Amino acid sequence: MFGLIISWLVTAVSLLIISKIPTGVEIDSFGKALLSAAVFGILNAILKPVLAFFAFPVTVLTFGLFSIVINAIIFGLAAWLVSGFRLNWGIGSALLGSIALGFVNSILFKALATLQ
Repeated sequence: MFGLIISWLVTAVSLLIISKIPTGVEIDSFGKALLSAAVFGILNAILKPVLAFFAFPVTVLTFGLFSIVINAIIFGLAAWLVSGFRLNWGIGSALLGSIALGFVNSILFKALATLQ
C-alpha cells in the first residue's frame, strides 16, 4: 500500500514538472496533479491492457512503438476527464506529455531508489 502511495505522489510531481516545460501540458495546482495522477493510474490499470490487447498486431508491426500512442491516448483521456489538466496542442501534447512523463517518472524513481 505504501508503494502505491509513493508511486501516486511521484506521478503527481512528475506531472507538475512536465507542466513547467514546453510540452503543451498545463496543470493548475498540486491538487489537480494528484487527481490527474490518480485518474491516470486507474486508466492505466483498466484501459491499457484492453487497448494493448486489441492493438497487439499494430504494436508488433511497429516493433513496439505503437505502445507510445496507447500511452498518449490514456494521457489524453486523463486530461479530458480532469478539469484543470489541459493539453494545449491536442494529440501532440499527449504524445510529448506521455513521453516526458515516462522520462521524469524514471528519473524520480531512480533518485528515490538511491536514497534508500
